Amino acid sequence: MDRHERIVIIGSGPAGLTAAIYAARAAIPPLVIEGLSRGGPPGGQLVNTTDVENYPGFPKGILGPELMGLFKEQAERFGTGFLAGDVESVDLSKRPFTLKIQGVEGDLNVTADALIIATGAQAKWLGLPTEDRLKGYGVSACATCDGFFFRDQHVLVVGGGDTAMEEASYLTKHASKVTLIHRRDDLRASKIMQQRAQENPKIAWMLSHAIEEIVGEPGHGGVKGAKIRNLKTNALSDVECQGVFVAIGHQPNTDLFKGQLEMDESGYLILAGKKGAQTATKVPGVFAAGDVADHVYRQAISAAGTGCMAAIDAERFLSH
Repeated sequence: MDRHERIVIIGSGPAGLTAAIYAARAAIPPLVIEGLSRGGPPGGQLVNTTDVENYPGFPKGILGPELMGLFKEQAERFGTGFLAGDVESVDLSKRPFTLKIQGVEGDLNVTADALIIATGAQAKWLGLPTEDRLKGYGVSACATCDGFFFRDQHVLVVGGGDTAMEEASYLTKHASKVTLIHRRDDLRASKIMQQRAQENPKIAWMLSHAIEEIVGEPGHGGVKGAKIRNLKTNALSDVECQGVFVAIGHQPNTDLFKGQLEMDESGYLILAGKKGAQTATKVPGVFAAGDVADHVYRQAISAAGTGCMAAIDAERFLSH
């Protein structure tokens, strides 16, 4: 089964659904490919988030899945179409663009005059079973998102690069103590970032250490501590804490576009910004929004903002 759309949006997180709202209100109702498994669940990373307290308009906070449900309801109100499926391949070499999709109702080809990529990025995790169970209950990969919840508490930060130094330094604004854990003696972070963290009296260090287990239960107060291995002596110790922040990097969901779009060394899409279209890629008619092209801010509100921009850029592209 084949179908043609003027605008197709890949991804259904804050960026993709905001783009859908703006495109639909511009009388170009798009088709949103929600995704099933590749790149995370429909709704983006927020569907795995419990309390969201920093999204404007919700002074009492809102659950992540509830917020994304409202996004989708608003997009549907204006005529956005949704397709549950994974994009298997994309051909951007000729117009219209062609997407091969493995959907819940079978395989199909979708062609599009304009494409908005909002496939997001995924945090890299340690791979511990207890880590997965406690995500949103004291385990996080975003200090600016969740640091507020750990006021006057002890938290751990795992990592040795600039991101870990930034996360640890930020968390000292809220936590009473931050312990940074890294597998090696040497840090990968830039010298200036190391110096700032080392000069912060709230940051303690456990180098040549690794977390083996995170202790706690989702329904009983979340994270309570961690079992940490000294990689030089092999000694195992129990450390009491209320939060664990994994800061070992993010991976943008851009494998589909390798060889077709420009990316940086980490795989984030590079935007061309041609003729005032700030979300444009090097391929005319292809735009990107959200974390797939943003390795700096990675917030729901910034993703939504670029989703708005991408929809306006796509609408202007089609009108010309």
